[in-house]
Amino acid sequence: MAKTAHTISHLAFIPDGNRRWAKKKNIPAIAGHEKGIDRMGDVLKWCRAHKIRMVSFWAFSTENFDRDREEVQGLFKAFDTRLGKVMKDAQFDKYEVRVRFIGDRTRFPFQIQQGMAKVERETAGFSKYFVNLFIGYGGRAELISAAKKLAKDFAGQPDKIDEKAFRERLWTAGLPDPDLIIRTSGEQRISGFLPFQSVYSELYFCKKLWPEFGKKDLDAAINEYTRRKRRWGK
Repeated sequence: MAKTAHTISHLAFIPDGNRRWAKKKNIPAIAGHEKGIDRMGDVLKWCRAHKIRMVSFWAFSTENFDRDREEVQGLFKAFDTRLGKVMKDAQFDKYEVRVRFIGDRTRFPFQIQQGMAKVERETAGFSKYFVNLFIGYGGRAELISAAKKLAKDFAGQPDKIDEKAFRERLWTAGLPDPDLIIRTSGEQRISGFLPFQSVYSELYFCKKLWPEFGKKDLDAAINEYTRRKRRWGK
C-alpha cells in the first residue's frame, strides 16, 4: 500500500522528564528512570494498536555519561535489569519485533554490551515490527563518526560523496527517517537527536513528564500529526 503524508511508518521519542518526575514524587532519581523504561513497554503496545511498525527511543545520550557517577551506574543497572521485562511485557517474540541498539555502545559496561548483542541476535530474524533504542547516542558524535568514515573511504575523491554515501555511514544506516518525533516534559528542542535524519520530521512537544505520558497523549500527538500538511521542502 502506498504511503500517504499522514502515514506514520517511523515514530521516534525523546522521553524526557524521568528525574523531574522522581523529584516531584520525592523518590530517588533511579526510580524515575526505572519507571521511564517501563513506560516504553506501554508505549510500544499503544503504537502497535496504531499500526506503527517502527518506534525509536532516545534512551541514553552521550551527555548522560557526564551525570553524577552514582546516577549513571544506576542507569546502567536499570537498563540491564528492566530491558528483559519490557521485552516480555511488550511480547516481542509474539509480535516478531526486531530490536536494534544505535550509538556508541563501547562506553557501556561489558555485561550490558553483551546483553545488547544477545537481544539483537535473538530478534534479528523478525521483520513485523522494529524497535530502535538509541544508546550512547549524540547527533554530533554520529556526524563526526560519519565524516571520519567518508574521509577514509573517499580519500582524494571528495566529489564522489553524495547524500547516499553519507547516509550509509551514519549509525542509522538502513533506517527510514522518522515521520514524527515526540518530546515529553515541555522542552521544545531536539537536543541533537537525529540532526540529519529529522530535517523533514514533524515535531510534537508534550508537557507531560515521560513517566506520566499516557495513551491519550499519544493519540493527541497522532491526531495533531494527521492535521498537518507535509511538503518535504516542495
